[in-house]
Amino acid sequence: MADNNALSALIQNLRRLPGVGIKSAQRMAFHLLQHDRDGAQLLSRALEQAVLQVQHCEQCHTFTESSICETCSDATRDPSKLCVIETPADQSAVERTAAYRGLYFVLMGKLSPLDGIGPKDIGLQKLFERASNGVVQEVILATNFTAEGEATAHVISEGLKNRGVHVTRLARGVPVGSELEYVDLGTIAHAFVDRR
Repeated sequence: MADNNALSALIQNLRRLPGVGIKSAQRMAFHLLQHDRDGAQLLSRALEQAVLQVQHCEQCHTFTESSICETCSDATRDPSKLCVIETPADQSAVERTAAYRGLYFVLMGKLSPLDGIGPKDIGLQKLFERASNGVVQEVILATNFTAEGEATAHVISEGLKNRGVHVTRLARGVPVGSELEYVDLGTIAHAFVDRR
């Protein structure tokens, strides 16, 4: 395949996607070129348009085509609640629950000193300023329950400690519909500690 530069480039660039290895990238490339050239053109145009038009919301950092996203400009949202999440995908997951009607701050990552990601890289100063604007009464830390997510939540909590804002963390526990014998021990332990 050394003489097929365009195909090789397509395969290598498909590998940039998370969870896509060489075999998956080859399958995608071969499928698009063999069975769905129209789909490949549509995908190419959609990707180009997204790169050109999608930007970060000036208030919450999520993806939007406007300077202020739809959620931040929604007057029915409760501006006294600010949910801090790692990614727009996390925001989408919270929105699908229809259980939260406040606003968001999307970090676009998490603290990870080993990867060179520090507080400035995820906009913590902007978060602290927004949380201290006099409108926000509660900051809900909804970072992931990974080591980096926990560290990020801790740093945010400490940074907001003396700013007159109530800080809460998402509860951890046993998933609905699960059986205890199949739940990992860490989750069971946290469920006991966080019981209500």
